[in-house]
Amino acid sequence: MGEAAIGSTGTAETFVDNGDLTADVLRGAYGRFPSGVTAVCGLVDGLPTGIAASSFTSVSLEPPLVSLCVARTSTTWPVLRRAACLGVSVLAEDQGPVARALASKTSDRFASVGWVAEPPGSVFVVGAALWLECRIVQEVPAGDHVIALLEVDRLAPHAAVAPVVFHASTFRSLARS
Repeated sequence: MGEAAIGSTGTAETFVDNGDLTADVLRGAYGRFPSGVTAVCGLVDGLPTGIAASSFTSVSLEPPLVSLCVARTSTTWPVLRRAACLGVSVLAEDQGPVARALASKTSDRFASVGWVAEPPGSVFVVGAALWLECRIVQEVPAGDHVIALLEVDRLAPHAAVAPVVFHASTFRSLARS
């Protein structure tokens, strides 16, 4: 364990040193940062293929770029990246079960998911807060993940739909003000 730091409130925080940063420690720490949840889906060989991703972020307005990070151990990403284009659905506050279905190891992840396909092959989750149709423009190796950079070709916002938030391994809703 590292040294304790004393903040202005007088409380001590103990740092975990690099040598002690296990996957479980890091997963717990990274889970302290709330994020949205996306379904990244496309048609491959005529069938919907997809993953759930909370490591999604906007990157650029000009050109319109977004990114997501995918574990190198993913068996779905090598298949999904073959899609002509990808549909990114920002999941709604009631779609935690959709994220769980797309993150599962079952063969038919879409059995309980309402979806629609758009030419030339993007797949979107029905009821999501936002749809982005994207193309992969670059993949960058990054440790045990790959950062996929996607260019947005078109989008469909659903302004009345609130997004789901993932925090500390739990799906949550935003508070209304």
